[in-house]
Amino acid sequence: MSEIDVDHLRQWIGRSETRHDLVAATPVAAMSATLDRDDPGPKPGDPVPPLWHWMFFVSLTRHSDVAPDGHTKLGGFLPPVPLPRRMFAGGRFEFDHALRVGDDIERVSTVKDVTAKQGRSGQMVFVTVRHDINDAQGLAIREEHDIVYREPAKPGEAQPQPKPAPTDEAFSRDINPDPVLLFRYSALTFNGHRIHYDRSYVTEVEGYPGLIVHGPLIATLLVDLLRRSLPDARMTRFSFRAVRPLFDTHGFTVCGRPEAGNKVALWARDHDGWLAMQASAELAT
Repeated sequence: MSEIDVDHLRQWIGRSETRHDLVAATPVAAMSATLDRDDPGPKPGDPVPPLWHWMFFVSLTRHSDVAPDGHTKLGGFLPPVPLPRRMFAGGRFEFDHALRVGDDIERVSTVKDVTAKQGRSGQMVFVTVRHDINDAQGLAIREEHDIVYREPAKPGEAQPQPKPAPTDEAFSRDINPDPVLLFRYSALTFNGHRIHYDRSYVTEVEGYPGLIVHGPLIATLLVDLLRRSLPDARMTRFSFRAVRPLFDTHGFTVCGRPEAGNKVALWARDHDGWLAMQASAELAT
């Protein structure tokens, strides 16, 4: 593969777009059902749990503008990175106050950085995007997320050395990432990426052993574990980093442990005991 013109891609830094949405009750109820929660039906004014904002401001790409992998075709707001595999690598969040059912909300998105790296599997490009989410009270959520673009899978490609996950959790929950869960989350977030629902595509074209569990879904399950375990806590900051992909071929476990300074360590552990996602939450005092 030819060298990527990173200087050209970096011309997208500073590019911005603004979207508007309404916090409707039905998606909130549907996410509760998807996460297997027994929440009461949402009413106007009810707070929306952290990370459920990913159901809003979705990219309503016309079907004719969808690429073979199910994503929007290259170009537009995001830089046209000429690498076929793309995934959510991590994110950082600050929560000022909760969005509420019935709110009119606005998201201002800005490309913050574009960098290239040479990895074990070839060239990689990381794109960092900042989202400022506002309601009538002002800035509610500030989010930065990292997207990684990678070369096509190569036969016999070496996998990164896995890292053992901690085993000293104070609370945990076993997750069965069946195709229905992955489909529901894809539908709620209007995510057409075929790696999450098209088994022949993800195994034959992208070379993975099964359907891939969405990084944002794993992060949402970690925060949901925190809500189940510490129901009176209010999260003010959260960050996560994807370490190792999870597939629908095996279950996994989301784990948590309180730490000093009003922090909570969170992580996802796969069926072999390897670390799949590492996260940290900070709680209001």
